[in-house]
Amino acid sequence: MRQHIAGSLTGRVTSWLVLLAWIAAFVVSAGLSAKLTDVQDNEAASWLPESAESTRVSEELAGTVDPNDIPTLVVYQRDGGLTDADLGAIEQQAAAMADVDGVSGKVVDARTAEAAGFDSLSPDGEVAVTTLTLNFGDDGWNAIPDAAEELRSIAALDGGTVHLAGYGGQAADSAEAFEGIDTNLVVVTFAVVIVILLLTYRSPALWLLPILSAAVAYTVSGGVVYLLAAHAGLTVNAQSQAILGILVIGAGTDYALLLVARYREELRRHDDRHAAMAVALHRAAPAILASAATVVVSMLCLGVAELNSTAGLGPVLAIGVSVTFLVMVTLLPALLVITGRWVFWPRRPLAGSREPTATGLWARVGRAIEPRPRRVWVLTAAALAVACLGVLRLDTSGLSTEDTYTEELDSVRGQRVLVEHGLLDSSNTAQVVADTDQIDEVVAAMADVEGLGLPSEPRPVSDERAYVEATVDHDISSGAAFDVVTSTRTAVHDVGGADALVGGGSAVYLDTQVASDRDSRVIMPLVLVVVLLILIGLLRAVVAPLLLIATVVLSFGAALGISTLLFDYVFGFAGADPGFPLFAFVFLVALGIDYNIFLMTRVREESVLHGTRQGALIGLRSTGGVITSAGLVLAATFLMLATIPFVFLVELGVAVALGVLLDTMVVRSVLVTALNLDLGDRIWWPSALARRDRDRDTPAPVREDPRVGV
Repeated sequence: MRQHIAGSLTGRVTSWLVLLAWIAAFVVSAGLSAKLTDVQDNEAASWLPESAESTRVSEELAGTVDPNDIPTLVVYQRDGGLTDADLGAIEQQAAAMADVDGVSGKVVDARTAEAAGFDSLSPDGEVAVTTLTLNFGDDGWNAIPDAAEELRSIAALDGGTVHLAGYGGQAADSAEAFEGIDTNLVVVTFAVVIVILLLTYRSPALWLLPILSAAVAYTVSGGVVYLLAAHAGLTVNAQSQAILGILVIGAGTDYALLLVARYREELRRHDDRHAAMAVALHRAAPAILASAATVVVSMLCLGVAELNSTAGLGPVLAIGVSVTFLVMVTLLPALLVITGRWVFWPRRPLAGSREPTATGLWARVGRAIEPRPRRVWVLTAAALAVACLGVLRLDTSGLSTEDTYTEELDSVRGQRVLVEHGLLDSSNTAQVVADTDQIDEVVAAMADVEGLGLPSEPRPVSDERAYVEATVDHDISSGAAFDVVTSTRTAVHDVGGADALVGGGSAVYLDTQVASDRDSRVIMPLVLVVVLLILIGLLRAVVAPLLLIATVVLSFGAALGISTLLFDYVFGFAGADPGFPLFAFVFLVALGIDYNIFLMTRVREESVLHGTRQGALIGLRSTGGVITSAGLVLAATFLMLATIPFVFLVELGVAVALGVLLDTMVVRSVLVTALNLDLGDRIWWPSALARRDRDRDTPAPVREDPRVGV
């Protein structure tokens, strides 16, 4: 039945119809995909669940404090001290800044603040701060870079330095770091994949077909995601869009490599290329479907996350992989049969020609493992277990603003100037809401919290609730700021009958960390369970899926351990984002299992004909080259994330790339093959393959291959 469907999709007429259908989908989606950045939601506060304390504070203050307000600081510095002329110029510049689009309310320079009793001039007289508020409504992420550029063009200090800092400066730097990511990253990724495909295929034309198919998949998936984000409430941010492009290109190329390899193999068995494709698609599609289903279901598991950013990432990537699967099993086969055998030039696979994998590298690897498979898998597993020990150095308590980026940004320099000269970052505050009758007791409790500035005068929120805020004397996303928030919450929660809640910038980051920890504990086991069920259904066994899951988890631990040591001793990173282990786990398990699926589906197919031990050797030599190429492609694409000056994405890209290489070079080729050779037919328990009555050390008689001549 499946072969009949495969043949109908790749017939002489239907292949052209498939091509025309995808061209139409590409044209329609191109305009929609280009607008995907317009519907991004990059505000950290909007990522939190409604149950988070900082979210509840934001909801209560919605009528009092505009959630779209972005406190911003302009930091002026002159070594030796600011002059009266400097302060006068700063005052004039503050007046000009008030006319910048997006500036809301009064712009307060150092002189004005000093007259009002606020400390905006450093004790040594070398630093002055102008405070202002930016507000662009819901379009803050897109609009703030232009406003920041205009503010920097106004702010000037001859012989001194000026920095844009505070929450506004950080937001501007972050937006600028991701600017153009939707195009630049994808272009670079495509370039890297093209180079790898040229080296893999050694053909001047064949590489173009997978690339065109991946481009169609990326464009169409972007269009679908845009429609859901614009009209169905799907959360998309800059990170999820970047990962979408990487995943679609990487996974799509992997599927293409597997299908092309099987098609080339069948071309040596069939005179008619349409018949060859029908058999190739019939044989390869189940593995590709299982691989795509594993990734899709794993991504959908992210939907149970408390963090909206994580929960939104799952559907975005699931859509991308689903579209990619459809493209690679319809459009790519159509392109291959339309172009014909010449596209493989100069190594055209002719009917009856020799299969080169029978004597290649992976055939030699299999023969080397065959005499002592148990020793091989025990030593390999032990080496991977040792590598896992590096995880003990992993610190996921979060990163300060200074440590969040791989390069020193303007807002970070401004923050450092404030700290070095004894000034507070007044843009980072703890916002406290409590019952009006107990607000004075709450203020008194806040006064005893170390690291918290003096509370402001209480302001009414409603007839029953009041609001105060105080400056947090630490970087907004630092552990020290989290300690202040925790201490503040403990203090005000102890005020009986106050029903006090603590929010603000640092509280948002702290609640994000708490939600990330919970998501990791819930989602990681869930992903393992669903992947295991898919493997059981695909391989119709229990032992093999359990072993495959164990090998992938071991590979994940080793990749995380080695990556942690690299981050610590080579890159010099201060730690990791709380969400890093979860994202690395989901990607490495979902993608790492792909290569085991590619291998084991072929091993099972050959085991029916030749027995498990012989099937393991045939499966390794048949899939070794294509899986290695696929691993290199996926590792290279994820490594492109390291080009973004954002520590979280650099760490994610490096860890996933390293894990994929371990999966392809060590786990799949050595560990899994050795387990297959050691266990033999027992690996298929409880299926009928495990009950075959033959000596486990005696190869099965070779049956006639029913695929020949189909």
